[in-house]
Amino acid sequence: MSGKLRLSIVGYGIMGERLLRAALDHAADFVSISGVWDPSADAMARLGRDLPQVKQAQSAAALLDNADVLYVASPPASHLGYVGAALDRGLAVFCEKPFAIDVAEAQAFLDQHAARASRIAVNFPFASSLGVQQLRAWLAEDAIGQPERLAIEVGFAHWPRPWQMDAESWLDRRQQGGFVREVVSHFLFLASRLGGQLDLLPGHQVSYPQAGLSERGLSASLRAGDLPLSLQGAVGSTDKPDHNLFTLTGPRGAIRLRDWAVAERQDAAGQWQPAPDAMPNEKARPLVLRHQLEKLARLSRGEAETGFPLASAAEAFAVQRVVETLLKG
Repeated sequence: MSGKLRLSIVGYGIMGERLLRAALDHAADFVSISGVWDPSADAMARLGRDLPQVKQAQSAAALLDNADVLYVASPPASHLGYVGAALDRGLAVFCEKPFAIDVAEAQAFLDQHAARASRIAVNFPFASSLGVQQLRAWLAEDAIGQPERLAIEVGFAHWPRPWQMDAESWLDRRQQGGFVREVVSHFLFLASRLGGQLDLLPGHQVSYPQAGLSERGLSASLRAGDLPLSLQGAVGSTDKPDHNLFTLTGPRGAIRLRDWAVAERQDAAGQWQPAPDAMPNEKARPLVLRHQLEKLARLSRGEAETGFPLASAAEAFAVQRVVETLLKG
């Protein structure tokens, strides 16, 4: 590949639009959009109204022409089909999580495409998070000593969240949706990156109080490497649309990531103090997505990634295995 990264996008929902706007507004110096396609006529009409300068592809297959990377932002059950088609055409792939929803199907796919798996990355933005970068810096400084435990807490006033209601038809169904796949998976990825291999311990609980709809509560214990991990999640537990905490505790204190983006450190009085340059998720997101796209450009060129790389297919599959086991209750 030479020149700009040529990016095509399948799926123009929340995530497809976010990455598209990040590419147009914050990464246009090194990314060009080859085309966007969604099977929904309404989604394509919205794209035409909002961003008429963006080329609309006539089909998913047409997205593979004149592109270096396919970004798969469609509902989860369709992911592997699009990923396979892109790999067959020699493209790199950036896939939304979950990588797939059927563990056996995903395993068979990765076995079949083992020689090309390095061309797949999965969009866990914590790989480029400014807040996570601060947590890693504190850990490197030994700010809390050797971490002794990790706690993940997620809560929602309602599910789906207000900005996702257009996708309620699948996002609130057990087959593809729910907050464990959509939200908890991000924090499990981060736990595995910072702690090590995820192992689910016996005794987890998941609640499905409404027939046919996705989960409304979750409680589990895991290990991330040698680190004990407690996981709690619930719908209706907060009046906030979306609230989460990722807390690492050691013998000399604690650090955490709050609400996706804000790195905080506990002071001697037990109060949480944000990092001096902390910013809320809405402000940080464009910067994070630019970093994700920079890493994607390097991946598409076959360049080795150092530091905190994009999530690999293997990492995403490891998270998927835990998530699908959790959801079985």
